[in-house]
Amino acid sequence: MTRTARPESIRLRRQELLALLLVALLTPALASAEEIWILVDTAVRRLDVYRGYTPIKRFRNISLGRNGPAPIHLAGDATTPLGEFRITHINHNSRFHIFLGLNYPTRAHMMRAHADGLVDTDTHDAFLAVLDSRKLPPQDTPLGGYIGIHGIGDGDPGIHARYDWTQGCIALTNEQIEELSRLVGVGTRVFIR
Repeated sequence: MTRTARPESIRLRRQELLALLLVALLTPALASAEEIWILVDTAVRRLDVYRGYTPIKRFRNISLGRNGPAPIHLAGDATTPLGEFRITHINHNSRFHIFLGLNYPTRAHMMRAHADGLVDTDTHDAFLAVLDSRKLPPQDTPLGGYIGIHGIGDGDPGIHARYDWTQGCIALTNEQIEELSRLVGVGTRVFIR
């Protein structure tokens, strides 16, 4: 008896359903079924926008930091940090066309970096004091900062299509970042895995 190949469309739907189930299991409960949030899948270089657990937009062929994803981004290492973030600001006059700033480093990143010996106790404690005062995270720690989602600005679309080229951010085309910026706002949750 010969096996017949499963049609690609069925295989793709099954993969998408499994991915959505994984998202549901690994992400905290959403505030509501109407919450808009972002999932960046670094393995397949894709950014998906959800409303609750319903996908509403998919952006393919995103670029990451030149050195790929990492649990902790260190200043100057050109990696994209993994974890849960929030959009803190939107700059429509960025050299990258539009820049959606993320709250990196987060408390979780700083605590892990301290536990791993990447930052000293003084840096750790000063960072947590800033966060406890409800301010944005300092961007000048050994963990770096200025991580976000942005366009390519005047950059080369051919380079963007073929290579990871950022210093740690997630990059989309200018057209994609325009569309994304219309779907999200300050406070939108972003999960990078």
